[in-house]
Amino acid sequence: MNIRRETENDLDEIRKVNTRAFKQGGEARLVDLLRESGDLSLSLVAEIDGKLVGHLAFSPVAVDGETAEAVIAGAGPLSVSPELQRKEIGSALFIEGLKQIEKLGFNAVVLLGHAKYYPRFGFSPASQHMLRCEYDVPDEAFMAKELTPGALEGAHGVVHYNDAFEEVE
Repeated sequence: MNIRRETENDLDEIRKVNTRAFKQGGEARLVDLLRESGDLSLSLVAEIDGKLVGHLAFSPVAVDGETAEAVIAGAGPLSVSPELQRKEIGSALFIEGLKQIEKLGFNAVVLLGHAKYYPRFGFSPASQHMLRCEYDVPDEAFMAKELTPGALEGAHGVVHYNDAFEEVE
């Protein structure tokens, strides 16, 4: 498996992987809107034998309130072709994504996701850092991770995603 940054030639396949993985087009549209707005901070693809089989996006988020020294990215969507799910492709994409997003200057990451999946990567409820999601979601589904120890110390407030997230159905 090869994990790399997206290229212009990948865009149609990224849309297909997101649509198939989520069984609808909202996430594919979200990635396009983030790219168009210039807020797609990092977009990685996974390929096997030259075929695109996974995708991960990161975008900046804003916090109403105190953020201390936090520069926070929002992770997602993370998608893998349905026939290849549960084969560690998503995990490999996510681990590489966390490394690369930190190199881009982000020192914390938040996400909306499955409470049983993301703790393996060091995520815990964002409420433990006094952060709340702008959307009405269960506490355990909105998670955060410091990439730099102490980055979220003193942070508190409501996390706001790019307006493009309103487009996801």
